[in-house]
Amino acid sequence: MPYLSIVIPVYNEAKRLPQTIKTVRDYLGKKSFAYEIVLVDDGSTDGSVDRVQQSDQIRVLRHAKNQGKGAAVRTGMLAAKGELLLFSDADLSTPIEELDVFLKHIKKYAVVIGSRSIKGARVEQYQPLYRVLIGKVFNKFVRLITIRGIIDTQCGFKLFTRKAAQDVFKRQTMKGFSFDVEVLYIARKQGYAILEHPVRWKNAPGSKVNPLKDSIRMLRDLVIIRINDVRGLYK
Repeated sequence: MPYLSIVIPVYNEAKRLPQTIKTVRDYLGKKSFAYEIVLVDDGSTDGSVDRVQQSDQIRVLRHAKNQGKGAAVRTGMLAAKGELLLFSDADLSTPIEELDVFLKHIKKYAVVIGSRSIKGARVEQYQPLYRVLIGKVFNKFVRLITIRGIIDTQCGFKLFTRKAAQDVFKRQTMKGFSFDVEVLYIARKQGYAILEHPVRWKNAPGSKVNPLKDSIRMLRDLVIIRINDVRGLYK
């Protein structure tokens, strides 16, 4: 069994995925522990993973049709074999080297999440201003409706112990971008200690988020999360 699994959701990432895999493997190759990289192709139409050579260290899982980032992450996290499970965006907006400090903190916390918004974070290249403003408004609604005390729920760099990951992701229902909020809501409800840690972050072009449509869906999903909780779906 590998010590660490890195789950990367993939949707039409043919141009940058090879470099992402190389960067991650170069980093992990310097470590003394066993690892695996789990790529979840979420119905890509550009042959994103067609040339990826699978091995004991690289596995490819596929969705026949595009289901959403949340669905891809859930598939990967439930299939991963590691004692620790990280999911990271394919663009490596948060450099993989940030994992070093996460591995230290995971000894005390069940979940360690990256944050671009707390003291110590270094944003080297910002998103367009309208995306920043939308993100700030969304985070305020997150704290109002679902989770208090977490400033940045949407950073795509989160590390879980195996127990926490299996417990949380089997209860996850959201398939879109609001899945981050849901898994943190579930983790807190299940009593897992969560640490929000500052990270380096650099905006990468090619975001799959539609600022208007996805923002409306995500706000709707916050209400659904609370309804799901009342219905007992997260027990």
